[in-house]
Amino acid sequence: MKPTKRPAKVILRSCDEYDVQAIRRIVREAMEELDLRPSGRTLLKPNLVAAGPMFQYAYTRPEVTEGVLLALRDRDEGKLTELAVGERCGITVPTRMAMDAAEYPPMLKRLGVKRYAFEEEPQVEIPLTHEGRLRDYVFTPEPVAKADFFVNVPKFKAHPWTTVTFSIKAYIGIQDDRHRLIDHDHRLNEKIADLQHIIQPELIVIDAITAGEGRMLTPIPFPLKLIVIGNNQVAFDAVCCRIIGVDPMSVPHIRLAYEHGFGPVELDQIQVTGDVTLEQAQKRAEGFQVGLVRVEKYFEGTHVSAYAGPPPESEKTDYCWGGCPGALEEAIEILRLFDKETDTKLPYLHIVFGAYEGPIPAKPGEKIIFMGDCATYHGEAAGELIDVASLYRDRSTKDPYTAQHEDVFMKMWKTIKKVRENKDDQVIRVAGCPVSVSEQVLLLVSLGGLKSPYLDGENMLSFNKAYLQWKSSAAWSRLRGVPYQRHGKCERGHAAPELTRPEGGE
Repeated sequence: MKPTKRPAKVILRSCDEYDVQAIRRIVREAMEELDLRPSGRTLLKPNLVAAGPMFQYAYTRPEVTEGVLLALRDRDEGKLTELAVGERCGITVPTRMAMDAAEYPPMLKRLGVKRYAFEEEPQVEIPLTHEGRLRDYVFTPEPVAKADFFVNVPKFKAHPWTTVTFSIKAYIGIQDDRHRLIDHDHRLNEKIADLQHIIQPELIVIDAITAGEGRMLTPIPFPLKLIVIGNNQVAFDAVCCRIIGVDPMSVPHIRLAYEHGFGPVELDQIQVTGDVTLEQAQKRAEGFQVGLVRVEKYFEGTHVSAYAGPPPESEKTDYCWGGCPGALEEAIEILRLFDKETDTKLPYLHIVFGAYEGPIPAKPGEKIIFMGDCATYHGEAAGELIDVASLYRDRSTKDPYTAQHEDVFMKMWKTIKKVRENKDDQVIRVAGCPVSVSEQVLLLVSLGGLKSPYLDGENMLSFNKAYLQWKSSAAWSRLRGVPYQRHGKCERGHAAPELTRPEGGE
């Protein structure tokens, strides 16, 4: 995907409520100003990382998506061949469940818009040739690879791994689970920058009516009362950063996308228009809290003591912002939503990340957990000599083409088994790179006897229904011999005709 050369424009519009027709009008007028009309296969990607009453500030509201879809229809001159909405929500949970919880299906059915759950679609290999890339190829779902007009509709949020998540960071949702977790570690920002080479959005519309501060899955609501629209992803994120007083060049994935040539960050190279000035937007955003809190600080005053050493490639960073520590922060916030007694039920735990060399002041009987493949330690704790070696495998040994995915039932079984096997041991080693949010949720549930989000009454019924639909869809695709992966040279993200079949296919 070659960087776009069109002039960068960001439009700030005031929007007090989640009113579909008001949003439709705002986006239609912005598209007129940007001289944009949809054509061909038009794909809209919202942010549905998690949804429902307990995650109500984490996702793109359906009213925003509906308003954008209607504006796209308003601007169509008969060149639309498909209008669709697609996403991969947070790993382990079926996207069908997130879409149901976000109340998307009735809206999509009413509008006659196709729905894609990206983990259920064939995965297309996209070659990468730019300098500094992590890999020579990545995978993305076929609807993304074949989109002619791509629309990104993210949520305005803080993020514990990347400071903020606006348009660029939302690209994590254009990969399925197996490929999403590859390089989701201390090189996460580079991975996000590499994903920009798959496709660039023609239109960006962010849900900033009620923004989310502090966190990503369980953010604190912050009324910005804005809809922000743009035509260049780097410029867009740069303006969003400046709204909350953040230097965009201090956010690594934005800086890297800028260095890759995908757009400007300087205000004198970005045309900012709308009925709200940047200064007025900044006034509205005063006090907004971003993410990026080290895990040691995050758990101060709780039953969890965290210790973080550097990741394997310490010359890149002294802390793994994109991996296990941030996942633990999100895991505890999820559990606090489902079990109000989480902090009192949890036993005293000592959780170690990376190559930690300092003291671990654990008392006898207090569990010491070494989280992730790169966790290492050589020393004494609680009167016991501990020697934990690294399990880290260099990323060159991890092939996206053969990556495997474990669903939540396998993760649940393995976690329960590990806790039972280590119930009398003070030291527990948890492998993975990264150890995902879901795995850390399951581990804390098992250690603390907490209520499990996966076994929560109505939530469990919705999960099982969506899970069975997902697996049935995948099984039917295999029976029909639908290609699971495609590879070859691509132009603007379009798949080449050479195919490989899924296991069991012809």
